[in-house]
Amino acid sequence: MGAWYWIGVSAGLGAAAGIFVAGLSARALVLAAAVAAAAGLGVGFAIDAWQPGGWGDVIAGAIGGFLAALGSAVIVRGALRRGGTRGGTAILVALAALVAAALAFVPVVGYLEPIALALFAGRLRRSQPERYAGLRTLAK
Repeated sequence: MGAWYWIGVSAGLGAAAGIFVAGLSARALVLAAAVAAAAGLGVGFAIDAWQPGGWGDVIAGAIGGFLAALGSAVIVRGALRRGGTRGGTAILVALAALVAAALAFVPVVGYLEPIALALFAGRLRRSQPERYAGLRTLAK
């Protein structure tokens, strides 16, 4: 495979790391995003040492981890706010991270994972009602 494939794998595995980290610490969003970016960097360096790709692997892994952590944190926060338990949510998110890691090896899908998560989280965030709407929501 060419370098383009391994760069996509780096982005997808970075996204899987971001999903996993967000599942563990969705409340500390900045910390989760930083740890996920660092994990993506590590994945990128590991793939760069093994297959051709150069700095593209490293950058794609970091960006994938960062975007996926931001996107997944919105989903995890919503699940916890709606009554999900921390342990159950963490297990489900860890399983989703394993699926994302497996999908990273499908050509081109690794590029799409972090982008799709970020877009999905943005859409979820826009569709949420005001936090303290109170009785004003009944007046509509």
